[in-house]
Amino acid sequence: MSTTRRRALDAAVILVGTEGARALTHGRVDAAASLPPGSTSNHFRTRAALLAGVIEWIATAERDDGGAAAIGSRDELVAGLSRMVEAQSGPLAARTRARYALFLEADEEATQPLRAQRSGMEQWMRGILRDLGGAAAQANTAFLMAAAEGLLLHRLTVDPDAPIETVIARAVDAALDR
Repeated sequence: MSTTRRRALDAAVILVGTEGARALTHGRVDAAASLPPGSTSNHFRTRAALLAGVIEWIATAERDDGGAAAIGSRDELVAGLSRMVEAQSGPLAARTRARYALFLEADEEATQPLRAQRSGMEQWMRGILRDLGGAAAQANTAFLMAAAEGLLLHRLTVDPDAPIETVIARAVDAALDR
């Protein structure tokens, strides 16, 4: 990928994450990335193409983040989910906000890469819960993911210092029926 394209996509994610999806224009991305006017439109001819590019960029980045070590215990699951929430509500908060904004404002076809990423995360979590607690725990996949996502949203919108590990530990224990 060209440096210009990468700079444009990085800037677009920050722009959407800080100002919302409506701020996503070729000119604003060029300015935010300190690129010459017209640079972004050379890579993304239309706003729809730019939107699709940003969505795919976020999904790819989140897939790359998912390279966590194998989870083999309750404590490893608590630690791994806690690190994810910490990163997504801390150093990656603008990207997380951009993902939320795009989920809410883009059409279903455009958000397909984000939905596929979410599906992959769900399959990963389902397998971990099955391995740690059997079919009963596996059935709690949606619950555990909703709890982690709710905590993430709470940290992004209400309390950036809300405790993570204690909340995640209680949700994991509930999912494992402990």
